[in-house]
Amino acid sequence: MKVSAILVAAGSSRRMGFDKLAADLAGESVLVRSLLAFAACPEVAEIRVVTTPRKIAETTAAAQRLGVSKFVEAIPGGAERHLSVHAGLERVDAACDLVAVHDAARPLVTPAAIARCAAVAAEHGAATLAHRIADTLKRGNADGEVAGAVSREDLWAMETPQIFSAALLREAYAAVLAKGETVTDEVSAVAGIGHVVKLVENSEPNFKITVPGDLAVAAAMLEAASRHSSER
Repeated sequence: MKVSAILVAAGSSRRMGFDKLAADLAGESVLVRSLLAFAACPEVAEIRVVTTPRKIAETTAAAQRLGVSKFVEAIPGGAERHLSVHAGLERVDAACDLVAVHDAARPLVTPAAIARCAAVAAEHGAATLAHRIADTLKRGNADGEVAGAVSREDLWAMETPQIFSAALLREAYAAVLAKGETVTDEVSAVAGIGHVVKLVENSEPNFKITVPGDLAVAAAMLEAASRHSSER
């Protein structure tokens, strides 16, 4: 089983107010943290980063500095997320059985979680890391008032990576582009052609860096994990 990883890093970071993927996270950037997680996963054979044109050189330099042999290239993304993924998909090595798409803004993903998702994708053709919704959910109205309850039964929050057979993901994206649709994740694209996607429950932190406070939380988690590892 060979996995080709596409790290999506072409977003504008509008909600963050600055380039969150370049932000320092325990001595490396958020993007590099994601890159290192995939590099450490034995199932991953190659890694591509789809990013903005101005970050191609610095991404390549960081991978070379750290000796990430699985890093193949950084390429420019598109105006929308699905166009960036498609750009990466067109460059995937034909020898790879599976394609993993990961939001580079999720730097806490672990090699073990990636491997578990890949194993399920290898068996079923499509899988995604996800977690069950634990919060109480309410529906709001246009005036910002609680308008009703939403049952959280059978509700899951999608994470990444989302991993698929290469042929299946190509078929799904061909359909998306042919219809001129916009999809926000690969699960939507694959479900759109009628294929079942397996949920792989993830109990480890894998949140998306979205607001400045997320960086502090992620840094604390990395520090705690490092301290725990050194004490073993």
